[in-house]
Amino acid sequence: MDLISVIIPYFKKRFFIKEAVDSILAQSYTNIEILIIYDDVDLSDLGYLKKIFGSNNKIRFILNKKNIGAGFSRNRGIELAEGKFIGFLDADDLWHKEKILKQIKFMKDNNFRISHTSYKIIDENKNFLDVRKAKNFNSYKEILKSCDIGLSTVILEKKLINEEIKFPNLKTKEDFVLWLKLLYSGINIGALDDTLTSWRKTRNSLSSSFFQKIIDGYRVYNVYMKYNFFLSVYFLLCLSINFLKK
Repeated sequence: MDLISVIIPYFKKRFFIKEAVDSILAQSYTNIEILIIYDDVDLSDLGYLKKIFGSNNKIRFILNKKNIGAGFSRNRGIELAEGKFIGFLDADDLWHKEKILKQIKFMKDNNFRISHTSYKIIDENKNFLDVRKAKNFNSYKEILKSCDIGLSTVILEKKLINEEIKFPNLKTKEDFVLWLKLLYSGINIGALDDTLTSWRKTRNSLSSSFFQKIIDGYRVYNVYMKYNFFLSVYFLLCLSINFLKK
């Protein structure tokens, strides 16, 4: 049974973090380690986290000396992870207890090095809002105009991440850049159409800021994909329209 390293960037998510971590510890797949990347110069939450999780030898705390953002925190977690596979979970999201077991089996049975699953969207009180279905992606062109790969659904081989293919420094869309780079390099992203993750939509989440997504969306195309201004604006418009349709 291969070791799975689960990476959770932490920044002021005290209200949700215990439930998120408990959903990992409750997995039927037991060979796991959890890396909580504490990305806050304010250490007031650290004592709370160590109090509720400190005695669990499956959990490691990684302290950033300064706030470096969720993307770079994940990169740091990947560097320090000991597992063959990496899973990502945001501090306010949840996993179904069979997620790792089903997803690793799916990947091995179908020779995928990275996969994502379907997921449901919930509000802060876990009320159901919607479902997003997972789709197979074989080319970066398939996600240029619309991408619905939920970060907290993804499991990938650690070896896929390197100096060229890793999370960029964006407030949102950092995962979008990673999926584009992986697909551009010839790596297919497998889709397990099983709803194994709950993505929590919160009022204060950066993921809920449409204007931040516009800014970062342009940077995805112009800075990271190196498209010119006109192509960047075109793809950004397509991405925004498709986002509004959901």
